[in-house]
Amino acid sequence: MTNEEETRNAELQDSSLKKIGDIPISVLDLSQILEGHTASDAFRDSLDLARRAEQWGYNRYWVAEHHNMPGVASSATSVVIGYLAAGTSKIRVGAGGIMLPNHAPLVIAEQFGTLESMYPGRIDLGLGRAPGSDRRTSQALRRDINSGEDFPQLLEELRGFFDASATSYHAPIRAVPGEGLNIPIWLLGSSDFSARLAAALGLPFSFAGHFSPDYLDRALHVYRSTFQPGVLEAPYVMLGVSMIAADTQERAEFLSTTMQQQVIALTRGRPGKIQPPADLSSRLDPLELAAVRKRMESAVVGDPATVRERLDLLMQRTQADELIVTSGIYDHAERLHSYEILAGIALPSRQSQTVE
Repeated sequence: MTNEEETRNAELQDSSLKKIGDIPISVLDLSQILEGHTASDAFRDSLDLARRAEQWGYNRYWVAEHHNMPGVASSATSVVIGYLAAGTSKIRVGAGGIMLPNHAPLVIAEQFGTLESMYPGRIDLGLGRAPGSDRRTSQALRRDINSGEDFPQLLEELRGFFDASATSYHAPIRAVPGEGLNIPIWLLGSSDFSARLAAALGLPFSFAGHFSPDYLDRALHVYRSTFQPGVLEAPYVMLGVSMIAADTQERAEFLSTTMQQQVIALTRGRPGKIQPPADLSSRLDPLELAAVRKRMESAVVGDPATVRERLDLLMQRTQADELIVTSGIYDHAERLHSYEILAGIALPSRQSQTVE
């Protein structure tokens, strides 16, 4: 092969790679409760962000199930999804995710069947197997603590309630509404367990790269290499990313201290409300400093040029089909601006007119 042919082949191969701007971008929200604010404030902020995300061209808006967390308002996840869907018109809204071992599959089928019936074609059901809280809270949520080992069986039961061919008018238990509805199911994971299961069932897979970066490459390899056509004909990866964008690098790094304080609070076993940014240089012991550095390694923090560069590198590494971005910023206006900056970088062709 001549040098010219090698160069041409390399260019063709490079042109087939997905880049930022080629893929959908979505929002992951915890409906964060700020210090000095209430859950009511958190829900209003979430709805405002969802409406603006819709205008800026984001693909979907997911909220996550967490319990006994003073800084997270989305514990009743299905209720929050209904609130956000009612306040928007076209963006997909869903769970990122529902922790299925916390619930009876029939209840989830009915809840999401209700949501899909109210907002047809807009509801996603992402499922995880973690408790979404500590052990004592898990015991308050359910009697059987088994580390999600029965997740595959619970998933099969849930899918059965949606599958009209598996039930009939004579079936003893049916999900109404829910039966026969086409509600996309995603498997969420921070290791290769859900990656293997999603691959075996031909389901889309969302990896929590924002808090489990060490397992990223392995999980994506397992999912793609073992994928069997099922619901999907080909694998589809959505990657979770922590991102804080600001007009300057210095401002973005300062804003990121809010997220760092959350890491510290969890390390200390004392989660609290979301704190304003602060100088942390004199507050951390070696263990906490290591935890913060580890968590921030995978976060995309910076001015627009830095954010683009970091996302380009992430895409080269993962070739994700979609990114879902969380932006843990205290000030609501600065949080909106962070997502607006990202939209300008990654969604320029999808944006509609500016929100009033």
